[in-house]
Amino acid sequence: MTDPLPACVLVKGDDPSLVGQALHQAVRELAGGHDLAEVAEEHGGPDAEDLDVARVLDALTTPPFLADRRIVVLRDAGRISSGDAGRLVTWLDDPVPGVTLVLGAGGGTIPAVLTKAAERSGRVVNSAPGTGRARSEWLVEHLAAAPVKLDARAGRLIGEHLGGDMSRLAGILDTLVGAYGEGARLGEAEVAPFLGQAGSVAPWDLTDAIDAGDTPLALDSLTRLCSAGGFHPLAVLSILHRHYQAMLRLDGSGATTAGEAAEILGARSSFVAKKALDQGRRLGYGGISRAIGLLHRADVDLRGASALDAQLVMEILVARLSRLAPRQARQRSGRSSPSRSHRPARGSTAQR
Repeated sequence: MTDPLPACVLVKGDDPSLVGQALHQAVRELAGGHDLAEVAEEHGGPDAEDLDVARVLDALTTPPFLADRRIVVLRDAGRISSGDAGRLVTWLDDPVPGVTLVLGAGGGTIPAVLTKAAERSGRVVNSAPGTGRARSEWLVEHLAAAPVKLDARAGRLIGEHLGGDMSRLAGILDTLVGAYGEGARLGEAEVAPFLGQAGSVAPWDLTDAIDAGDTPLALDSLTRLCSAGGFHPLAVLSILHRHYQAMLRLDGSGATTAGEAAEILGARSSFVAKKALDQGRRLGYGGISRAIGLLHRADVDLRGASALDAQLVMEILVARLSRLAPRQARQRSGRSSPSRSHRPARGSTAQR
């Protein structure tokens, strides 16, 4: 990072682990070649009982000593009161040369006046990976900057394994560095033993796999939602119920476009509405009715009508729902995902 240093760096995000990683990286960049102990000091954080903004301001108004820069880190900036936020904004309007305030999200919502001042006075780092293409780009960017070099298949394996738990990426990369050393070129075989438990996935990964008739992938997604994702079986059942309820509402509605479907469903996303419209057409009224019946049976079983444990009830449900997909969809999905090594242990049982 070249001088002059920014007066402020704001690290945004919802995941405390990712915010912490991005904040640490930002401080290292700001420090340049200096020892962090000499140029940086921290305030706040989850272990701090209170947040003394007066001490933060003392640090901000003290010129750098023994170095050409001072970095003042304020963690959990969402704990700042509106009054204290105003005091920090006043400093940002006339900052001390060579001093940088680093704000880390957390502890609540950072007052808007401070966020706007930070954006005017420096730069904003968004630690959130996002979803879809944005998440994929985030992963590619971080893997490219990793201290080990991963081939395309190894990178794809890590992405599939982590799912929505991108906060674990830094730990996996550190483990790989410890095992193979910096600069090592690694493939799928070298990476796989160090991945640990598969991360969670998004709920739509489950419904997409069911719609495609990919039973193994659907069961894998279910397992990851309930284990790493922490979803209760009843919560997963609710997701599936909403999924098929949307198809049922559109069936016979006369909707022919994504916009019309979104209006009927009251959905913000025409993309989601189009998926419901298309899948409902593929299943037809009979297929949708069978799906609703399977959901009802699973709901009764989860509430005590069956002696089977809840996870097995859900596995049977997901397997049966995925078998409702038209034969062509099941043939297209096939079982051509050998790199997904985290299949449910009871997959064969769920085919009953």
